[in-house]
Amino acid sequence: MGLTRTLMASLLGATILATPALAQQKTLIVVPHAEPKVFDPHQSGVNITTMHSAMIYDQLFGWDEKMTAQPQAAESVTVSPDKLVYTFKLRPGQVFHDGTPVTTKDVIATLNRMLKRDTQIAKLAEAIAGIERVDDQTFTVKLKEPFGFVTHLIGGSNNVAGGIMREKEAMTDPFTPINEYIGSGPYKFSRADWAPGSKVVYLKHDAYKPRSEPASAMSGGKVARMDRVEWRIIPDSSVAMAALRAGEIDFLDAPPIDLVNTVATNPDIVVGEVWPIENQGVFRMNQIHPPFNNLKARLAVAYAVNQIDYMTAGIGDKRYWRECYAYWLCSPPNGTEAGSEAFRKPDLEKSRQLVKESGVADAPIVIIGGSDIPMYNAWSLLTAETLKKIGFTKIDLQLSDWGSVAARRAKKDPPTQGGWNMFHTSANGAQLTSPMTSPSTIMTCDGRNFVGWPCDEVVEKMRDQYIKETDPKRQQELVEAMHKRLWEVIPYVPLGQFKQPFLWRKNVSGVLRANTLVFWNITKS
Repeated sequence: MGLTRTLMASLLGATILATPALAQQKTLIVVPHAEPKVFDPHQSGVNITTMHSAMIYDQLFGWDEKMTAQPQAAESVTVSPDKLVYTFKLRPGQVFHDGTPVTTKDVIATLNRMLKRDTQIAKLAEAIAGIERVDDQTFTVKLKEPFGFVTHLIGGSNNVAGGIMREKEAMTDPFTPINEYIGSGPYKFSRADWAPGSKVVYLKHDAYKPRSEPASAMSGGKVARMDRVEWRIIPDSSVAMAALRAGEIDFLDAPPIDLVNTVATNPDIVVGEVWPIENQGVFRMNQIHPPFNNLKARLAVAYAVNQIDYMTAGIGDKRYWRECYAYWLCSPPNGTEAGSEAFRKPDLEKSRQLVKESGVADAPIVIIGGSDIPMYNAWSLLTAETLKKIGFTKIDLQLSDWGSVAARRAKKDPPTQGGWNMFHTSANGAQLTSPMTSPSTIMTCDGRNFVGWPCDEVVEKMRDQYIKETDPKRQQELVEAMHKRLWEVIPYVPLGQFKQPFLWRKNVSGVLRANTLVFWNITKS
């Protein structure tokens, strides 16, 4: 234990409870899966930004553990008989972390910014005719035509991006990051304690008034039971694991699965699940620059992928993963694998032929990857070797910390000027199970969709039909047709489906199952 503490002190710059004042606080020490580099939920949808945003912001509606939207910052909503006007009333007594009241001016400014920036809810943005303030507690959303997903999507992508900002921050240009992180949620960001590269600190928002309902994922009573939540940045997962065993940290977010098995029988550590739906591993290709703006180049890569190799390299233990060729996951209601038949076993000869036919074999390929996340690091190395095998000649593997990758992947610059051609990631399945909510299969041709910016008008026309369709049978027919088309145009390449265990000390309780890891409701004895 002494050696572990020495290591921790050298990495963190201090012992965990550095002062008597901190020692008196109820503090939860968490090692996140990555260091947050982007704090504006409208600029990035990576998990670490989502986790930060969930801590400090509250949404109008929150998804419960069954992915059903429930009122959260909204006290109520009424819908006009023609279903074209939604009237929202805010819960009374909500205040921001600076003590100012939450009003509809803040909410409307937030929604307007989100609707311009959040590509995952573009269909909602298109359906809205206007948002109008009635008074400080009431506002209306007027639609051009009936739209059945208003309350489900008004919380933003992954039910986090719609977190209510002060009007001051929400008036910032949607493509310019905010620099003040002040919300009205159960915890507040402590800029004074923030030490980039070392720790991110959140303090209990004493003025927050939780809802009376039991906590359920992103809905219900968000009760902050800890005075302080510290995210300690420890890139070396083996050091983080040693600290967990020694009781120097309380919670380990999304640890490498090969290390999970080393504590599976430890009576002081809980191996638990948080995300209610399995995750999908993927790699995305930049489709606005060569070589992957060429369909044959994308198909060549897709034919070369062996999901078993990727899952073995990145996950290891077969108990935690399975092959899956469904863009909307191998689970109800949209778990079709139609169109993937030819891709289920690698065909390197076909890949090589497509590379030759594409004429882009000698185009440089910049692979960016998170070296501090073992799974992503392993996938990046495997892909680099696979690309060489099928005839691509100029592979530039650029590995760095995941936070930097997450920021860089938003750049549309040419790969030789700070952009990229390919990166690997994973996403929890909550938002991936439907053509309505999955950012990964949005193929609008306006360049505003998810990074990689795939474009296909055929897919988008079918998605529009799906969203407006009310007949379940016809919806399923559209799902099948869309899925076949996706395997023809390759928006990205699925690498398999897996479970992600989380680890915490046995004296920690109240961990919620949610599409985003949240820290309200948690207690520590």
